[in-house]
Amino acid sequence: MIQDNQYVVCFGEVLWDLFPQGARAGGAPFNVAYNVYKMGVNVKVLSRIGSDELGDKLIDQIKNWGITTDYIQVDDQKPTSTVIATIDEDNEASYEIINDVAWDYIEFLPKLAELVSNADAFIFGSLAARNEKTRKTLLKLLEYAKLKIFDVNFRPPFVDVDLITELLYHADIVKMNKAEMRQILDFLDVEYVNEDQSAAFIKDHFKIKEIVLTKGSKGARYFVENESYDCPAVPITIADTVGSGDSFLAGFISKRIQLEAPYKIMKEAIALGAFITSKPGACPDYEYEEFQKFRDQY
Repeated sequence: MIQDNQYVVCFGEVLWDLFPQGARAGGAPFNVAYNVYKMGVNVKVLSRIGSDELGDKLIDQIKNWGITTDYIQVDDQKPTSTVIATIDEDNEASYEIINDVAWDYIEFLPKLAELVSNADAFIFGSLAARNEKTRKTLLKLLEYAKLKIFDVNFRPPFVDVDLITELLYHADIVKMNKAEMRQILDFLDVEYVNEDQSAAFIKDHFKIKEIVLTKGSKGARYFVENESYDCPAVPITIADTVGSGDSFLAGFISKRIQLEAPYKIMKEAIALGAFITSKPGACPDYEYEEFQKFRDQY
């Protein structure tokens, strides 16, 4: 049941992940949007596709899932994005991200300012801002957002230190994994000591209110105010890790915008991340009741 009184905006790349077994709709912001929607939260995807067959198929797929495409722009010059994705023997995904595609040119429109200013959360990453056009649009929209959630999600070679730093200064909540935490410290020439000191330093340096640290099979931690909440992982058989961090973030957002207690927020995040990791792909077909049954085992 979708809640009409709340919605979130996911900004950035929407694309086709090209796996050996076929194409799947993806892109980190869209993966978050799909799973937030599955949690019963209204979601608006702000992206751009090409005026081509791949774009038409993407729009049809998203509409079939029940998610609005009203804020996905169409580009007459640049193609719909594709990413060549491979899964190794450890079920880990790697990506070859094609450059100069439609979502590199997301345009700022006045109606988007109202959309973002009324949203309960605005979710963004750094990859979409690799190109100046989309970067300017993102920075403009951040001026209107009331709760800014930055999913660090480094994708080499598109890791720009100055851009990452600027986005961290804008964020209210930042989600990162352990490697990304270490890399941010490296940007600042700060030595990693432990998770607590690192989180405290990053929070203080960038004036970030909350940090969510994901650690794979070791669970996750949530640093909020002067407290930290340590949450163990849920034991599962991994299908693949595509979108596992995105689904974790979706679970987090679904409870965070309802101002639930930190442990309840993190339980949802951990459970949804595990649930999706136990299935193939980032956007598998499932109903909330199936997830709920899975979550309530733990």
